[in-house]
Amino acid sequence: MTAVQVGELVADIAREAGDLAKRRRAEGVSLAATKSTLADIVTEADREVEQLIRDRIRTERPDDGFLGEETGAERGASGLTWVVDPIDGTVNYAYGIPTYSVSIAVVEGEPNPESWQGVAAAVCAPGLGELFTAARGEGACLDGVRLSVTTETPAGALLATGFGYDPATHDGDLAMVRQVMPIARDLRRMGSAAIDLAYVAAGRLDGFFERGLNPWDFAAGAILVHEAGGLVSRLELDAPRPMVIAGGPVVHAELQRLIGGAQNNM
Repeated sequence: MTAVQVGELVADIAREAGDLAKRRRAEGVSLAATKSTLADIVTEADREVEQLIRDRIRTERPDDGFLGEETGAERGASGLTWVVDPIDGTVNYAYGIPTYSVSIAVVEGEPNPESWQGVAAAVCAPGLGELFTAARGEGACLDGVRLSVTTETPAGALLATGFGYDPATHDGDLAMVRQVMPIARDLRRMGSAAIDLAYVAAGRLDGFFERGLNPWDFAAGAILVHEAGGLVSRLELDAPRPMVIAGGPVVHAELQRLIGGAQNNM
C-alpha cells in the first residue's frame, strides 16, 4: 500500500473509533482503573476503542506491528507499526469535556520515536466533529482542507502545554511555563496533546511544549505538524520526562532556545 492508501485506512479506522468513543461517552462512562495516579483515569471505553482499532488492523493489515497505550507493543513483519492512543484526554472524556481524541499513527522502522519515520496519521476529535489526517509527502488536512503551520507571530506566539498527573512534577511544569512566556501572546491548556499538535498543524496554535509524553501521545500529531510544514523535536532524552516541542520553524527555534537541551528532530 502507498502512504496515501495507508492514510485512507488510518482515517477510516480513526473515524470509526471516534464514533464508538463518542457513543460510549453518551451512554455513560464506567471507570475501570487508574494509571499512574488517581487523577489519570482509564475507562472501559478506552479499552474498547483500542480493541476496535486492533481488530480492524488485524483484518486489514495483519503483518503490521502495534504499539498501544492500553495493550502494549507487538512487532510485525511488514516494517510498519501502528501507534495508537485510543482516547487521548481521558480526564476530559470522563468529565464530559469534548476536547478528547482518537490518535492513530503508522510509522516505518523500529517502534522507537528516535528512529521511526512517519507514514500516515489521523487525529479524530469526535466531541468537536473534526478529523485531522496526513500522509507522507501529501500534506496534512482537516476534513479534506489542506493545513499549514503559522509562519509569523507579530503579537507573540499562542502556545499550548500540558501538565503531568503526578503532583510532584507540577512545580517543574509551572517553571517551564514561566521560562517560555517571554515569547508568548497567551497560553492554552486543553488536556489532549494530540489535539494540541493537530492545532499547531492547523495554524490554530503557534507552538506546543510538554514534558513526559509517551510515544502514543505525540506520534500522530507529530506527523500532522511535519506534513503541515512545521517541526517537532524531543529534548533532554536522558531526563526522566523528556520534552516535546512543536511549531513553525521560527517558534520551534525560539522554544528550543528558551528550553535548551539536546535535540532530536522527528
